[in-house]
Amino acid sequence: MNWMLALPELVLAVSGLVVLSGGVLTKKGHAFLPTAALTIAAFVATIFLVGLSPDGVGYHGLFQVDAFARFIKVLALIGAIVAVALSVGHRDEGHELPFEMPVLVLFSTLGAMVMASSASLMTLFVGLELSSLSIYVLCAIERDRPQAAESGLKYFILGSLASGLLLYGISLVYGFAGTLSYAPIAAEINSVGALPLGLVIGVVFMLVGLAFKLSAVPFHMWTPDVYQGAPTPVTAYMAGAPKFAAFALILRVMSGPFGAMSPRWQILVEVIAAMSMLFGSFAAIPQHNIKRLMAYSSIGHMGYAMMGLAAASPAGTTGTLVYLSTYLVMNAGTFGVIEAMRRRGQEVDEISDLAGLGRTNPGMALILAICMFSMVGVPPLAGFFGKFMVFAAAWQAGLYPLIFLGAVSAVVGAYYYLRVVKVAWFDAPAAPFDRPAASVSFVSIAMGLATVLFLLGLGPISDAARAAAMALVG
Repeated sequence: MNWMLALPELVLAVSGLVVLSGGVLTKKGHAFLPTAALTIAAFVATIFLVGLSPDGVGYHGLFQVDAFARFIKVLALIGAIVAVALSVGHRDEGHELPFEMPVLVLFSTLGAMVMASSASLMTLFVGLELSSLSIYVLCAIERDRPQAAESGLKYFILGSLASGLLLYGISLVYGFAGTLSYAPIAAEINSVGALPLGLVIGVVFMLVGLAFKLSAVPFHMWTPDVYQGAPTPVTAYMAGAPKFAAFALILRVMSGPFGAMSPRWQILVEVIAAMSMLFGSFAAIPQHNIKRLMAYSSIGHMGYAMMGLAAASPAGTTGTLVYLSTYLVMNAGTFGVIEAMRRRGQEVDEISDLAGLGRTNPGMALILAICMFSMVGVPPLAGFFGKFMVFAAAWQAGLYPLIFLGAVSAVVGAYYYLRVVKVAWFDAPAAPFDRPAASVSFVSIAMGLATVLFLLGLGPISDAARAAAMALVG
């Protein structure tokens, strides 16, 4: 039945309404913790439901469930759990975040799950906007901070522009095919000889709109300011679940309805991937703020992940999915340490503030070092396996210039990642940090262990990614 296909999404939607109502009814000042706890419980329950949802297409061809959708949904849900757990320990001048924060994360994740299961350009757009509108509010949720308000406004304006470009591309595709469903679009493209110019332009506009959500170059201009201005838990969320969902859309749309056009869009993806890797690496070098550094790092990592898409093969899709899995754990671990960087209740996010962390809090310094080395790609940490799989897929596809540029970017990136480790372990100690909240410590330790022990789960994760890729190609 249709409702069984969307059972995880329905449960999440109902949970969001219940949690929101409970937060409103709870006394002011005591709503955040129960709201966060209920939100995490809803996410955990949904993960189990995702595993039980049957394969199929429902809602008149608008919604589909397969191994690929389940893989992306689980990644998005884990990223959301991490963000909400970090928010529990977040205090700004002694004040916790508004109780609406976990609820907005819940609805944004719901949008990401709808995106992962989209079988129509209409479902794609609805899921994308549900996720994006929630994030616009999340960025500015600390209304008393000018940086947060600026962050939300910038993301809203530029995000609206990207949505307009995406919608224009969808309209051009609809003008060609006369339908918004993926399968009929693919059949229409396969049935014609020469592809009309309008269709090609439409696909380019759609790719541009989705690349904006990934913060891929040259559509990255919002990323550093938004990452710096938003609360750290929100930044951790933005760097995870929404990007996974956007990648799900790109992989599903480009491999599905526009798979026959791969020679046309493959070169564009290669250029975007190359520019993202290079720009992300070189632009991060002069950064002094660690959240801005992580913003440029995110741009570079999206470039590496797009190498798998540029390969336009099942191996490339598998490599991209594994890479996203490794990015989730090492990125979440890093933001856990950033959230723990507090002195006298004030958040500090300058790289120089990490000085002496290895002496004042060696546990956090060790987790930070592990995550930084993983982002470099040092074996046997998680980042090495992600990079290896996307590079191998690019090699099989003969994308040798892209591999060379990726290797150069990795070497340059090693400089600023190792600089963070050097400051934390070898510079003279500054004032000691506050004791981090238990939830922040738990997230940091869990993600650090996952980064180190990723090799133990590589087999099952690779098998799941391969099954997801085959479901997409099939």
